[in-house]
Amino acid sequence: MSPPVTRIPSDEKLPSSADIVVIGGGVAGITAAYNLAKKGHSVAVVEKGHVAGEQSSRNWGWCRQQNRDLRELELAQRAVEMWSGMNEELGAETGFRRTGLVYVTTNPSDLDAWTRWGNAARERQMRSHVLSAAEAKAMTPGSTGNWIGGIHSPTDGRAEPALAVPAIAQGARRLGVTIHQECAARGLETAAGRVSGVATEKGTIRTSTVLVAGGVWTSMFCRHHGIDLPLAGVRSTSFFTAPAPQITEGGISTPDVTFRRRLDGGYTIGISGRGLLELTPQGLMYARPFWRSFKKRYKLLTIRAGRSFFDGPEAWLRWGNDSVSPFERMRTYDPPAQEKLVSFALKRIAEIYPELAKIQIMHKYGGLIDFTPDWLPVISAVDKLPGLHVSAGFSGHGFGIGPGAGRLAADIVAGDPPIVDPRPFRYSRLVDGTDLGEPGMM
Repeated sequence: MSPPVTRIPSDEKLPSSADIVVIGGGVAGITAAYNLAKKGHSVAVVEKGHVAGEQSSRNWGWCRQQNRDLRELELAQRAVEMWSGMNEELGAETGFRRTGLVYVTTNPSDLDAWTRWGNAARERQMRSHVLSAAEAKAMTPGSTGNWIGGIHSPTDGRAEPALAVPAIAQGARRLGVTIHQECAARGLETAAGRVSGVATEKGTIRTSTVLVAGGVWTSMFCRHHGIDLPLAGVRSTSFFTAPAPQITEGGISTPDVTFRRRLDGGYTIGISGRGLLELTPQGLMYARPFWRSFKKRYKLLTIRAGRSFFDGPEAWLRWGNDSVSPFERMRTYDPPAQEKLVSFALKRIAEIYPELAKIQIMHKYGGLIDFTPDWLPVISAVDKLPGLHVSAGFSGHGFGIGPGAGRLAADIVAGDPPIVDPRPFRYSRLVDGTDLGEPGMM
């Protein structure tokens, strides 16, 4: 089920101490570790499975600024700038190509929203062009869709998730970061009311500063220490194909499916907006703050009870720092693809692009996306426990904004001037009664 991902070596010897310990080897943790090392800090990354084993290798691979929540736009802009120089900086292939991205639609409300967004984004120096029906058709040659318009960003791009995060991790190792895979963090140790270490299954690392970047597992880890972090997981389904005729060099989003050209000549296919919401103790606990976003999306979701109520990142589990943790019992959260969504996508692909009607699936897989109530990530210190920081809740945006998010997290952790205004991403907004409003664009 898991998509193939480039494996990197582990540093087997756990350091006795480090300036900073990063928990989680996905894009959020690895980019933060890389930037912290560039600042001269000693950093250890502990990962319960392997680098990029969960959502960081299961996403669509879009690196975009277009249609971001405006509060997130500057961070996305900085991220795309970083992506542009990443191959050269690392001396490795991340798959990034600045090919542009196109959205097309048959829904007037989409076009109205994109027009409003484009007007606001221009004030932030964002190049984005709202497309007429004729322009949308011209930018999707071979498609049969009756598009009434769209939006195009020529400065956006795409990268290969299975290559990119491991390449950044190897770059971090060259800067002195130690990376410890199959080494779950069981919990934090404290002294005098602040962080003093990280207890792992292989021993304790002494540190005064921790960044938890555990994706969908972050809320469970924080809850272990009496810290609320409202996150909700939604199961996604994606697949990638064998080499196929080129319909785009970048990415195309339609109302039902998305296409992203891969380096190998195939496509990564995503199913727009659809997924599976399983009933879980964590989901029920945080139902109230998620009510607005639930109302916005529930018609496209399958809702059911299942194994996740008793096991996995949203279950209600207890353990001690000296006992086996849930993170060791499930090294990689690896849900299957929803077959009905795969069938739906294949049907729509054949209808929209008849030349892809016989497209061959090479790999299909599920994932779990960690949403916050306002669909903005938390990149922040947690004042309740000095020394603790969080970078999680990326709501489906984490890969694309990863380089910028990693730099922002590193700035916050190091106490340096932040690359962008960090206030929209502060942890406190989720727990202090702030009115989060309606979730913005994804």
